Amino acid sequence: MNLPPQFWFKWQRFKTALRGAFGSREQSYETSHRMCPHCRGLIERNASVCPLCGGSVKAPASRAGTGTPGRVLGGLIPVPSTATSALVAANIALYGISWYLTQAAAQSGAGVGSGGIDGVVLVRLGAKYGPLVFAGEWWRLVTAMFLHAGLLHIGMNLWCLFDLGPTVESLFSTTKFIVIYLITGILGFVLSLFWSPFGLSIGASGAVLGLIGALMGASFHHGSLGKDLRSQLWRWVIYIFAFGLIGGVFGMGTDNAAHLGGLLSGVALGYFVPQGEPTTRSSETLWNTLAVISVIIIAASFALMALQLNRPIG
Repeated sequence: MNLPPQFWFKWQRFKTALRGAFGSREQSYETSHRMCPHCRGLIERNASVCPLCGGSVKAPASRAGTGTPGRVLGGLIPVPSTATSALVAANIALYGISWYLTQAAAQSGAGVGSGGIDGVVLVRLGAKYGPLVFAGEWWRLVTAMFLHAGLLHIGMNLWCLFDLGPTVESLFSTTKFIVIYLITGILGFVLSLFWSPFGLSIGASGAVLGLIGALMGASFHHGSLGKDLRSQLWRWVIYIFAFGLIGGVFGMGTDNAAHLGGLLSGVALGYFVPQGEPTTRSSETLWNTLAVISVIIIAASFALMALQLNRPIG
């Protein structure tokens, strides 16, 4: 099966970002080409008429201060689209709240260690903690996705989310992206819950692995080109799991069970969920409904977290 222009374009952008991370210099397809909004074919960036379908194409808007349109940090990280931006903002906001509460706990003599976020604060803000989840606080499987233990933790996850989010969102559509992110993040913590019933776990990495898995699942529909894409993605998976194993040796407590759950569920969703925008009115209604339900679940989870914020733990 030939690779659709939209998927090919996103794949080239993804490979360019990967090469840029390791210092390789190669012409960026995102710089010299773009997709026709009418036929989705790949055309020259400055073309005013699509040579494939004859449609009129507006000139792309330039972004001042960047060498590559739509990217920052020398072309390594793409400017995220709407849903990705909202997720990034939510993670940063929760980290700011947890840092503030940690500082307040330290000033009150609660014995908070240097650097990072206090474990008690994380539990209050909705970390995945087995005994409380089994006691009925299911919403912790959602809120835990937005909590992080330190700057390195949130920095790694947001870097991956910045780079992977727009690719998955463009490939599947915004509504499908929201559903994929939530489901893979939850299923990652579900596996973690049964793997370590009394463990404390937080972070967006399960959902991030879910995004990688979704790209892997989609690649199975694209023959040899998809196989090449999977080889690139597997490197990310190996790095993340290796970091988790090293972190475990040094007592950092990385949750590879959540990583595995997110990855496997992402592969399944990426394989079975159709790529692109919904093509029929019924499918559009379905995915819009699922996305709205996902947002409601996230909002309800944080509301439930806020209601028990001052409740004694244990």
